[in-house]
Amino acid sequence: MSNAPLSPAHAYEELRAGNRRFVENTPRHPNQDADHRASLAPGQRPFAVLFGCSDSRLAAEIIFDQGLGDLFVVRTAGQVTGPEVLGSIEYGVSVLGAPLVIVLGHDSCGAVTAARQTVIEGSAPPGFLRDIVERVTPSVLSARADGKTEVDEIVDVHVQRTTDLLLERSTVLSKEVEAGRCAIVGLCYHLTDGTVREVGSRGPVSQQA
Repeated sequence: MSNAPLSPAHAYEELRAGNRRFVENTPRHPNQDADHRASLAPGQRPFAVLFGCSDSRLAAEIIFDQGLGDLFVVRTAGQVTGPEVLGSIEYGVSVLGAPLVIVLGHDSCGAVTAARQTVIEGSAPPGFLRDIVERVTPSVLSARADGKTEVDEIVDVHVQRTTDLLLERSTVLSKEVEAGRCAIVGLCYHLTDGTVREVGSRGPVSQQA
């Protein structure tokens, strides 16, 4: 079983260090051997929950250079939230004990682009794609109210709003953050160079990291 870091700040630094290795092309590929795989069979203790976009270029364990049992990953297109997402994140924090939640967006996001286009043209896509667009649209409108109209500007707003939404909708998460046992950090991933940039954070990681 993985040894979880003791603090949100430690968990955050672990992820940042892994991303630096990925960017510098010096990955360690930790915790991917047969012995470690077998050791995880009785249970898991990931050190972070990662809630990110489903984009195929955002493979969490790769871009943060982590392995089996390290991350509890939840992904949806445009990292839109719903009961299943909130329940999954709460499970990672309250049951598995992860001290950190990452909300991971990325530049040139297709879901944000579609929502922006819908606001401009007034027409939504068909099927359940409409539901995704509708959940991203408030971020588009909030960004426009602040004079931000470019896709990547809206992505930052959407990541921040999602971070805030997790705390607003989940009593479990808000209590853990208030108690200092967990932090939530919003990050934006740059597709070209592989770096992550902090958009905002809630919880003790900002004071300790």
